Amino acid sequence: MPWLRGSLTIRGWCLLAAGLVVALCAVLLNERDLLRVAAFAVALPLLALLVVGCIQVRLRATREPGPPRCPVGSDYQVQLVMRSTGQLSGRLLLEDGVPSVLGASGDGARFAVARLPPDRVVRLSYPLHLVERGVHTLGPLVARITDPFGLAEYRCTLAGHNRLVVTPVVAPLTGMPGGGELGTGEAGSGRAGTGPGQDAVVVRAYRQGDDMRKVHWRTTARRDELMVRVEEWPWRGGATVLLDHRVAAHRGSGPTSSLEYAVSLAASVYVHLVRRGQRVRLITEDGLLRAGGTDVTNHNIDTGLDALAALRATHQLDLVCGPALAGGQEVVAVLGAVRLAGVEQLLAYRPRGMRSHAVLLDVAAWATDLDGSPAAAPDPTQAARLLVAAGWSVTVARPDQSPSSVWDRLCISSRSKREAFR
Repeated sequence: MPWLRGSLTIRGWCLLAAGLVVALCAVLLNERDLLRVAAFAVALPLLALLVVGCIQVRLRATREPGPPRCPVGSDYQVQLVMRSTGQLSGRLLLEDGVPSVLGASGDGARFAVARLPPDRVVRLSYPLHLVERGVHTLGPLVARITDPFGLAEYRCTLAGHNRLVVTPVVAPLTGMPGGGELGTGEAGSGRAGTGPGQDAVVVRAYRQGDDMRKVHWRTTARRDELMVRVEEWPWRGGATVLLDHRVAAHRGSGPTSSLEYAVSLAASVYVHLVRRGQRVRLITEDGLLRAGGTDVTNHNIDTGLDALAALRATHQLDLVCGPALAGGQEVVAVLGAVRLAGVEQLLAYRPRGMRSHAVLLDVAAWATDLDGSPAAAPDPTQAARLLVAAGWSVTVARPDQSPSSVWDRLCISSRSKREAFR
């Protein structure tokens, strides 16, 4: 039946109920004129229901694809394309499901379309401010067609769900710890002086500001351009980025928490090393491999950012990632509040002499726990002292310091430690 396609609105149900009450009163009072009013009040919503059910308009809608990944804090424009193949009589209301964490007001985006010309394309758009990292879902897009009086409506789903990945902010980083300013595969790197009795040397083209004392004259004469020595070999075995995302290790809530700072810093380091030509693994404190492999491509970067976007805090108490850190790879660890047992776990699998770096977050500077309750946090000084004594390069990060400045301090700390061992 055509009326089964629609349903009465609250206004329609109220008018129908009022008509029935008036009809009952008219019968009890034997008032024929009042009965005519009741008949009109009952018939009007039923007639509206029949009209809405018989509407033959056909609606089509799609979401135009946007960027598959957007960083936290950016603006995102959702584009909707509408088309109808029939004449619309009544009012069209559109509602697209949008999570509140994406910065939308209410439970979604709503539009009222007064007129929709047949066989023509109508474009609609609404903005989102991406305030929270994660993998979010847009949709479904639901259309409500109502009669001119708003007594009945017909609902239909025009578009399904779309996936939107909100990635952590990636800060631009420069330099490499331990003087490894060149990653494997960067242009200008090479080998020279590999004859008997001479150590291998890595060289690159001279850059403005380089120390002239590092010019490698033999390679300069052979290539007819200034070439300078690189202090150390590139990271041949690759690098491992360790992220500590335990609830107990972080403070604060929402986008300003220490966890979000750690995720952003880890993402920045991961992207920086991959773009430098490194083979990078991304692991978490539970020892799970989140991203990484032998392919040094943009796809590898996207995989890492997707993994960090979907990452949620765990309730694990201690670090158990030691076995994943064993091997010849260089390690860059981004750690929250670490207890003595966690430091011992790191040192057990990273013996002295292996290039290891750590950023310790001073989580006491972030006011509250992830659950919103205030809590004290251990001082990172003791953990930093133990790691430095074991040969690690360590720096401490606070919320007022950018990831770029923290990375620069880590590089300086690594170079200072290298000079101390010479």
